[in-house]
Amino acid sequence: MEFGPHLVLAILEGAVGAAVLALTALGLSLVFGVMRVVNVAHGEFFMLGAVMAWFVAAAIGGHPAVGFIAALVIAPLVAGVIAMAADWLVLKRVNYDPEATIVATIGLLYIMQQSALMLYGPEARPVEAPFNSRIALPWVEWGEAGLQLYYPWGFGTTSYKLFVIVAAVVLLLAFWAFLSRTRFGLVMRATQLDRETALAFGIPVETVYALVFGLGAALAALAAVLIVPIQQAHYLMGGDPLLLSFIVVIIGGLGSIRGTIVAALLIGMSDGVISVFFSPTLAKILATLLVALVLVFRPQGLYGKTAT
Repeated sequence: MEFGPHLVLAILEGAVGAAVLALTALGLSLVFGVMRVVNVAHGEFFMLGAVMAWFVAAAIGGHPAVGFIAALVIAPLVAGVIAMAADWLVLKRVNYDPEATIVATIGLLYIMQQSALMLYGPEARPVEAPFNSRIALPWVEWGEAGLQLYYPWGFGTTSYKLFVIVAAVVLLLAFWAFLSRTRFGLVMRATQLDRETALAFGIPVETVYALVFGLGAALAALAAVLIVPIQQAHYLMGGDPLLLSFIVVIIGGLGSIRGTIVAALLIGMSDGVISVFFSPTLAKILATLLVALVLVFRPQGLYGKTAT
């Protein structure tokens, strides 16, 4: 295959990764932005979403679309409920202290990981996509007779990968509308801006914190349900999403939703392209170097606010 079609395929793969990464990192950014909590267990909620998708699909059986749709509803709800319970039982009791919450979420990480190992097992297991038709893509080339349209061998994608990209865009727009157009979105933003003033106006801040922590976990689980038909569910799969989400949040700006989405596109697309042409390890190294450069030259991130 020529370089041009090969590059387009790499960009498509990067777009799928960027779409899922944007949803995952959005949950991490939301938790930090509102609660000022660094959730080290965020990747395990991603893993939980994938494992729950396998359990739901295996339990329901029948057409893959039925199990997939059920997983889209059940997995985020389960992850959200577990996260809310963790907030009430652990984070609230340490008064959301930044250092204590890091230690607490590390403990939560190992609890979830080992629980998944005992209940799910060490094997990586696939979840069948609800649809997965192969779509051949055309390419234009200049020849002796002028512009010619042809279909290079192997140049194509699947309908499910395109669905993941479109679904992520729809979910991100829906989240923006929720944050900017609903009463709870207004309450979340008020709590983020000034916790004490929100308390003075009668906003139940601790309830908001629990719901935000649950929503962040649900976004990670939802992203996992979307990607698990392309990858496989495994009890150790939370590491890469956590690392990339931290990179995205740091580059975009801590707590900045817009910065998170822009950085997710940047990191996800570059990770996909570099992984195809070179190696996934090089992609992670370059992303880490980019974080170092951002921390040196723009510590607040691309869209973060400078501390005053």
